[in-house]
Amino acid sequence: MTARGVRLVAALVCLAIGGGSALADSGIPSAAATSAPSTVIVLAWDGVRHDYPDRTTLPGLARMEREGARASRITPPFPSTTFPSMVTLATGTYPDRHGIVDNEFRDTQRGDYVRAADPSWIEAEPLWIAAERQGVRSAVFFWVGSEQDWRGQGARFRKAPFDAGVDEATKVDQILAWLDLPPADRPRLIMAWWHGTDHVAHQKGPDHPDVAAQLVRQDRQLERLLAGIDERRAWGSTTLLVVSDHGMTAVEESVPVRARLAAAGIEAEVNAGGAVAHVFLADPSSADAAVRALQGLEGVAVYRRADLPAGLRLAHPNRVGDLVLTTVPPRTFAAAAFVESAASFAGGLLGWKRGMHGFDPSLPDMGGIFFALGRGVPHGARIGPVRAIDVAPTVAELLGIAPPADAEGEPIRFADGSPR
Repeated sequence: MTARGVRLVAALVCLAIGGGSALADSGIPSAAATSAPSTVIVLAWDGVRHDYPDRTTLPGLARMEREGARASRITPPFPSTTFPSMVTLATGTYPDRHGIVDNEFRDTQRGDYVRAADPSWIEAEPLWIAAERQGVRSAVFFWVGSEQDWRGQGARFRKAPFDAGVDEATKVDQILAWLDLPPADRPRLIMAWWHGTDHVAHQKGPDHPDVAAQLVRQDRQLERLLAGIDERRAWGSTTLLVVSDHGMTAVEESVPVRARLAAAGIEAEVNAGGAVAHVFLADPSSADAAVRALQGLEGVAVYRRADLPAGLRLAHPNRVGDLVLTTVPPRTFAAAAFVESAASFAGGLLGWKRGMHGFDPSLPDMGGIFFALGRGVPHGARIGPVRAIDVAPTVAELLGIAPPADAEGEPIRFADGSPR
């Protein structure tokens, strides 16, 4: 008999004796427990590409896949970078609507946004606000836009300010502590950002062995969380989602936008991310000359603000340049910072490749992960691609509330046709 079969037999024996919650210990929500108010935990693992879990042994994610559901990939918004994607996951809409068009950008009225903690930059309702507005307590640990109140409302529990030095063991401890609060105080929505594999994949490339090693470390903490939910026999009322904000791909060269404009005698400010560059012209009448100068760059598409393709969902009225440039791997607009140049040089000698994201979300390497386990998730469900905009509506439906006010996505349907 398989290990899973042993667990099921043991659970059924306990149930026959009278232990009605034993099924929760096996990872299967018990029918008796489903009457409890639902709780949803969402973990966002930064930069974990859709295929990374298949590269090494990860007992935590393997359990989620075996006893719950896994999507083939999650498709981020454009640009497929952390801040736009994290806000899309929370709001269910795209950067042209929620306003976070990159990790850093210029607003022609407000000035520069540089990975800001101020949620007033977000123009669409986040999930924790929708929950609180509808009487569902929420708790957030380092999600973009959660550190302060949004339009006078905030999560009941939140961790601030953001500190990249906080490890995942601390986050698991806090999540379990939230679950241990008395029912009247306990949050039913818990959201947390985890380091994922983003840093090491940027530094050493998406295929470096250290990426898998970092994912193993993340998975150990996931196992602790799963065990904690087991111990509390909480699966009958709890759903756990593990998602990522984007994938990662290798890049080899930086596109010389500033140098090309300077050579043409065009004065401009260039705000460049990994795959998108915004050009703000000092003299708007130089637009034609700037377009001519930039159109010769290999692998680069150049758009005037008014001509941005609607499908990009990027055309915010105040937060895109006079010209917007996009590129494709292995090219990137992001150059290694001066302080990182020595490490970059050493990495080149060691055969490391630079990792980058932000590119067209339809590219395979930009896809992230989506796993689900617990209440409302059938065992062993395999689903195709899901969209980042669908996460917030899915969470809302699992909680029994309306989605965020501006959400455009739809609840993800599992094998039985419903997340409930």
